[in-house]
Order: sequence, then C-alpha cells, then structure tokens
Amino acid sequence: MTKPVSALRQRMIDDMKIRNMALSTQYIYVRAVQNYSAFHGGSPDKLTIEDVRDYRLHLIARGLKTASINPIMGGLRFFYGVTLGQKQLAEQIPYARKEDTLPAVLTRDEVVRFLKAVPDLKMRTAFITIYAAGLRVSEAVSLTARDIDSKRMVICVRQGKGRKDRYVMLSDQLLTILRDYWRRTRPREWLFPGQDPAYPITARTVRRQPMAESDPEPTSGHIRQRFAISRASQPISIPPASGRKPSAYGATGGTSSSARSTHWGGQQEVF
Repeated sequence: MTKPVSALRQRMIDDMKIRNMALSTQYIYVRAVQNYSAFHGGSPDKLTIEDVRDYRLHLIARGLKTASINPIMGGLRFFYGVTLGQKQLAEQIPYARKEDTLPAVLTRDEVVRFLKAVPDLKMRTAFITIYAAGLRVSEAVSLTARDIDSKRMVICVRQGKGRKDRYVMLSDQLLTILRDYWRRTRPREWLFPGQDPAYPITARTVRRQPMAESDPEPTSGHIRQRFAISRASQPISIPPASGRKPSAYGATGGTSSSARSTHWGGQQEVF
C-alpha cells in the first residue's frame, strides 16, 4: 500500500517540478530530506542549522565521500531555501570542497577484457554502446531503436544531463553490433528493456553488473572515460556482442550508405 505523501513533501516536489528539475535530482533531494528528518526524528521544517551540522558530521563519520555528501546538502539547501523560503539558513549550508584526485583510467586491454567477460548479451551490448558512443549509463538505458539514425550515422540522446537532447557519433562497427543485437533479441520499444518490456533496464542494474577483475576495478564510468582517451589516440577494436565476427549490413556485406536504412529495427516518516 502506498504511503500518503505529506503536504510538506508534496510542496517540495511541486517546487522542483515548477523548475523542471530532472526526476533523478528530485529523487535524490527528497530522499536527502527524508533521511535527514528520520535521523533527528522530527519534521525537517522544525530543525535548525545545528541539526544540519550534526547530520553532516554523522555522514562523514559513516565514511561518505564529498561526492556523496554534496548532493545531500544540495537537497537540504533547496528544501530550506526554496520550499521554506529561508534563504539565509540555506546559505549557511556549504558544499564541501571536492577532492582533487586523478581519475582511474583503464588500459586498452582492460577494456577489451572487461567487454569480453560480460556474458549477458543485452548487458554486454549496453556497455559496448556506452564505450563506443561515450554515453552516460542513464543515456544508454533510455535509447530506443528510433534513436539509432543509420542514414546520418548518429545516435539521438534524448533528455540527457540537464534535460538536453544531443547527437553523438555512430560508428560503422557499433551499428553492426547493434543491428546484430536487434536481430537476435527484437526489442519492442526500449533498446535495452527491463524485466518488464514496457520499461527500460534501470541504470542501477547496469552499474551493479559484476566487473572483470583488474586494478582499478572497472566501472561504467571508467568505460566512458576510456572513450574520451581513445578519441585522442588509436581506437580500441570492440569485440562483437555476439561473440563472433560482426556480420555486415546484409547478404552482400556492403557498408555503403545506400545499404543503410534511416532507422533500423522495428521510524515513522514525518516528511
């Protein structure tokens, strides 16, 4: 049974909807205030800046990094500054300085070994798409067959980060792999459907995919970072998702533009 939403939470949700904030941001912000309220066992509009300070120290003691704490503080800043209209209090909730660290970068061999080690066809194809097109996980799982434009050789990314549409390049090799994947799975709507075909696979499912053993342990973010490096150097030969040499664009195996179609594939909570 769905729990009723409090008037205070609904107001915050409405404030975010008015500003057309991404659903993922709305979820993070609401969850941040919800956990903050549960930690103190009181309604968040009755809590003070000292309560925010105590909660922040609690998160640090739990071992959370700056990258995890800052979005939580962002949610509290929005709640106090916008929903409650207490801008002066919100300004007293600072963002922590991010650690200045170098990103972990996979070698070419590590990327290939990782892609070969993913046994599931759908998951493997999703990772190949993330690497070959430089997509975020959330962008890859939201793709449909209509987003693959083989006439112009681009992929249409709809409502990506910042709710912006954009085009990314589509290589011949990736197109071949995607066509082979589509012929074998015939997805109806979403290119990478979830257990319920009416919905796409979740970004969380992709991120939780067991990775190949290496140092550093690869993540979907590492795969995307390798894309940027490969653009400035020699590209990696992507292993086909089918486990065999990629088939061509038809019986003739040609790669001319005339052989391509425009779109292939048919405590009690108080907040």
